[in-house]
Amino acid sequence: EVRFSDKTKLIAQVIGKDPDTDLALLKVTADRPLPSAQFGDSSTVKVGQWVLAVGNPFGLDRTVTLGVVSGIGRENMNLSRYENFIQTDASINPGNSGGPLFNLRGEVIGINTAIINFAQGIGFAIPSNMTKHVIEQLLAKGKVIRGWLGVGIQPLTTELAKKFGVSDGEGVLVNEVFENDPAAVAGIRPGDVIIRINGTIVDSPNKLSRLIGTLTPGAQARIDVIRDLKHVTLTILLTERRDAAAV
Repeated sequence: EVRFSDKTKLIAQVIGKDPDTDLALLKVTADRPLPSAQFGDSSTVKVGQWVLAVGNPFGLDRTVTLGVVSGIGRENMNLSRYENFIQTDASINPGNSGGPLFNLRGEVIGINTAIINFAQGIGFAIPSNMTKHVIEQLLAKGKVIRGWLGVGIQPLTTELAKKFGVSDGEGVLVNEVFENDPAAVAGIRPGDVIIRINGTIVDSPNKLSRLIGTLTPGAQARIDVIRDLKHVTLTILLTERRDAAAV
């Protein structure tokens, strides 16, 4: 049920949902034009910029709170499978989830999604660019279809990075390659360190999963690895991610 500011209500149809990002797409049919907000580009969001959070905290309709962006690219929060949260100190409470995070131009740069219990001023929003990608697929297919590489990965400690000849904080270590999957077919081996995907630096397992997840099955990915202290570039044809898959 969708309730509007003028107290009218409409029943929504669920077009699709994506548990991996905790997003769903709803559709309502109205007998009048409905106002809408526009998405902004979350890749331009900077720490320290002002933002407004709008929601329904504790049943208090259309509450607006003001704050700043406290951090970007937050991951490993164990809130969803693909994490790249915007952190904000704009007050977010139970009931704010699903509400927009606006920049001062009135563009939606995030969807408020979570808080840390017992903390003050630590809230998280799903970036608008991730949201737009999910919405496009839900609208077209009713579900999100993600690419699958077929490797097991782990982060690199300082000692491992030194051993494998990569900069500290760069790359992820391949500890398993699944037989007959895209990585194995393309020649990736256990012990390879993946440092870039399509030119984008990989610095954590979460980021690798997220980058592969933005690619569709059938897409080609250019993957740069360090193998035996040498740089190797491989082109991999991705397949569709299986439900239990990690990357």
